[in-house]
Amino acid sequence: MSAVHLSQADGIATLQLDNPAKLNAFTPSMLDDLARHLEVIDADPRIVAVKLTSVGDRAFCAGADIAAWSGYAPDEFARIWVRTGHRVFDRLARLSKPTIAVLQAHAFGGGLELAAACDIRVIAPQATIALPETHIGIVPGWSGTQRLSRLLPEPALREMALFGRRIDAARAFSFGFVAEVADDADGSANGIADKLKETSPRATEIAKYMINAAVNEDAAAMIEALGSGMIAASADRAEGVASFTQKRKPKFDGR
Repeated sequence: MSAVHLSQADGIATLQLDNPAKLNAFTPSMLDDLARHLEVIDADPRIVAVKLTSVGDRAFCAGADIAAWSGYAPDEFARIWVRTGHRVFDRLARLSKPTIAVLQAHAFGGGLELAAACDIRVIAPQATIALPETHIGIVPGWSGTQRLSRLLPEPALREMALFGRRIDAARAFSFGFVAEVADDADGSANGIADKLKETSPRATEIAKYMINAAVNEDAAAMIEALGSGMIAASADRAEGVASFTQKRKPKFDGR
């Protein structure tokens, strides 16, 4: 049974982590489930926004399940576990739909890295964020020192990654890392998602591509996606395809 659920209602997709007994910590199968759901979401034109939530009030996500990776040999840990998580989280960051992480409770390690891969974050007042990896002899592996360096002030990132300090909701909001602090974080996220129904899905998608290119979130792919979209709408592209199909020389007119 999947521990990452996908549901959809009125244009809003919800991804829900469901491993509360282990504070929603990721297992290999959960990474696989998330990756599969992201492909479904990206291909569905009915979806205008995505919420990322989890079950329970103890943790949004406590990172990676230690039991899932502790048995890996060093080369397997880097090649299989770290690279797989990176690939899935990168896929989330580059999703064409706007994404909202709902931090109803603590986001630690990989859970914080997961939230960082979303476009915006809403947090409950009692929730905290942290990178506790050094306390168990490892380092952040799913973009905690990379993507987070764009989203948090360097001193705060050093506090978490080097000293293991937690940052509370109010301070995270002061940094701009979270969009809102709300007692009902899920309800707040719903309100944000509903507003997207008033915007152009295509304009939102292109705006996201442009921002991703600017912050070097797979900039090469974003730039080529933008350029390819422009050329796909041109008369020259239509003429090129027609001439190839008809086995004749194209007559381009620059439109």
